[in-house]
Amino acid sequence: MATPISYHFTFILLIITEGVLGVTFTFTNKCDFTVWPGILASAGNDKLDSTGFELPKGSSRVFQAPTGWSGRFWGRTGCTFDGSGRGSCSTGDCGSGELECNGAGAVPPATLAEFTLGSGSQDFYDVSLVDGYNLPMIVEGSGGSGACASTGCVTDLNRRCPAELKVKGGGACKSACDAFGSPEYCCNGAYGSPSTCKPSMYSQLFKSACPKSYSYAYDDASSTFTCTSADYTITFCASLTSSLKSSRDSGSGSDSGSNPIGSSLLADLASGDSTKTQPSISIALQSMLILVITSALTFRQLH
Repeated sequence: MATPISYHFTFILLIITEGVLGVTFTFTNKCDFTVWPGILASAGNDKLDSTGFELPKGSSRVFQAPTGWSGRFWGRTGCTFDGSGRGSCSTGDCGSGELECNGAGAVPPATLAEFTLGSGSQDFYDVSLVDGYNLPMIVEGSGGSGACASTGCVTDLNRRCPAELKVKGGGACKSACDAFGSPEYCCNGAYGSPSTCKPSMYSQLFKSACPKSYSYAYDDASSTFTCTSADYTITFCASLTSSLKSSRDSGSGSDSGSNPIGSSLLADLASGDSTKTQPSISIALQSMLILVITSALTFRQLH
């Protein structure tokens, strides 16, 4: 007895949904030292496979998140943990006293990557310096449709941090809100709206160094990005110089003055032009079409 066509499509949908109904986050460490990323899911969202982990120099780790998930990522530095996972970090510490953050967020200052994933619709994401800065970080989308800008901060703000914002030891740079606590810097009280809270000289310093990152609470227009059905890579300490050099060196048959798309990403981030249009059809959708066509041809042969 032939299998009804509905069963073919049910099987296809099961295969498709397993790969499509989720987003892959890849964390990559290009720093010259170990980073301990922290992960905080927003209220009502499931936690990912870990809430805090060790990411040695030159390594990567992949996580899967369901559609509709929202939360934030950051890097912790200068961490010391014992064999049982107890310890703390110099910057970005989540205050849990453990390697796992267990629902606790980063203690400022810390560079944050924030995501709200759509359910078949647009994802929203940004890199924020509103809570200060501790590490260079970029976010890149792949396989999605829409504007899908790469964003982040490749500048080492610790080197240009004003003395009044600098954390002791120089490993991080505070926001003006964290340093002074005044309403005009924190965008609260009488300054709690876009019309009353304006950029300060401190937020403008952050913005000039990292034009695609959030510099203060109402810096939405140039700092929030969207993409649909993409996977994302979060990279710590991406080097502008080395990335451009490696891209040129890997080019085949191109002269030294050429600037392929792959080599221009970090230069665009540094200049503030990071909008890159991704392919309009994702890999998952292409796979779906192939499966549907194959199934239809098989069904015709059986009948």
